[in-house]
Amino acid sequence: MTNYETLQQATAEHRQWLLETPVIQRALSGDITKAPYLAFLEQAYHHVKQTVPLMMACGARLPERLEWLRGALVEYIEEEYGHQAWILDDIRALGGDPDATASARPAPATELMVRYVRDVIAHDNPIGFFGMVHVLEGTSTAIATQAAEQIRQGANLPADAFRYLESHGSLDVGHLAFFEEQINRLEDPADLQAIIDTANMVYRLYGAMFRNLERDAGSQSSHEELGHALV
Repeated sequence: MTNYETLQQATAEHRQWLLETPVIQRALSGDITKAPYLAFLEQAYHHVKQTVPLMMACGARLPERLEWLRGALVEYIEEEYGHQAWILDDIRALGGDPDATASARPAPATELMVRYVRDVIAHDNPIGFFGMVHVLEGTSTAIATQAAEQIRQGANLPADAFRYLESHGSLDVGHLAFFEEQINRLEDPADLQAIIDTANMVYRLYGAMFRNLERDAGSQSSHEELGHALV
């Protein structure tokens, strides 16, 4: 079994929990309104804008034995830079307020996801960052393009409000193949385990982010919402 196959197997349960999120299932069937899609974009902005800083932090802390992986990160950074601007354009096309999104604080699950990965990089094994890559890009290739089409048709939304989802659905197919190649080059089992552990945590936090999109903000505190979403 390759490293990538091991990673897929070790994270399958948490991946399924994410994909079974009700709002994701409704999006894939076209049974969704503009509000949760806009809420998704608002949260996506806050973790996407951290992607490049997290990559740079990871690259700075990788040991010399993983110099080849640092080189791969350089290439990846060039492709990922500035994608949060696409999200703001989508928000604007939906009639939302991109400036308010950019200045707002992210929801608890979104903030915790970014902070967790940052902590793994700084205080644990920096290669754990690739667990987040595995979750976000794997989820994107699985549902992004299909979801974009279904949401647009189901909610009758403007075509120019889907640049982020549509671009990442196809773009991340190539990224995922590149990611698999890098993961399979790892030789230390501890490195693979760090990626698995981070991926499983990110699956839970990313899933919690989705589970909170349609919750009534006035019915319970944000911390209560997060607690329920993680169960």
